[in-house]
Amino acid sequence: MRISVRGLMPLLGLLAIPILNICYGLLNHGGSDVASLMTDLDKQIPFVPAFIVPYVIWYPFIFTILIVLFVKSRRAYYRTLLTLCLGLIGCYIIYYFFQTTVPRPVITSQGVFDSLVQFIYNTDGPYNCFPSIHVLTSYLMIKGLAACTGLSRTSQWLITLTSWSIILSTLFVKQHVLLDLIGAILLSELLTLVVDKWLLPSAEYGLLLQNKNVVK
Repeated sequence: MRISVRGLMPLLGLLAIPILNICYGLLNHGGSDVASLMTDLDKQIPFVPAFIVPYVIWYPFIFTILIVLFVKSRRAYYRTLLTLCLGLIGCYIIYYFFQTTVPRPVITSQGVFDSLVQFIYNTDGPYNCFPSIHVLTSYLMIKGLAACTGLSRTSQWLITLTSWSIILSTLFVKQHVLLDLIGAILLSELLTLVVDKWLLPSAEYGLLLQNKNVVK
């Protein structure tokens, strides 16, 4: 199947993600007023270094699924990418006004998984926690999948399983707490509603009018 260069142009929208992520580094620091949302239930969740594997595959996974959505359903692609970008902006605004932190365990073992966890700890400060971007974006992949037809049942299960593995990994490697997950999922649902009800219909209507003017 031949795909023109022009037909691939919408994939340039993916560049918005790393561009927006510049804000993450600018905000990933403490200050005079940093809150902790850890609950007693969070303290009961064990530290499981092996969960660092789904945690670190998050970034390539998100891009891969967005490309899959682009191939299978342009509407699902635009909807998911737009919601994701709005979600990133929303998270950064929250981080600016309400910075939180998560206490991390001291890594004493020298196993492969432990070393990988320590690497993440060294390169990513314990801030920008509520809501979790890992959770927000992974949950949006599940919602994008629900709006996309043409995927095999095996692919659907694999994407869903990977998304939830990433979501749970944030708890087991002690990068986030339960309220970070809940906040991210609620934000995802809210923004999806906004995009579905107002933004995407308006864009589609504008495109329809443009096409009619071209025909005339």
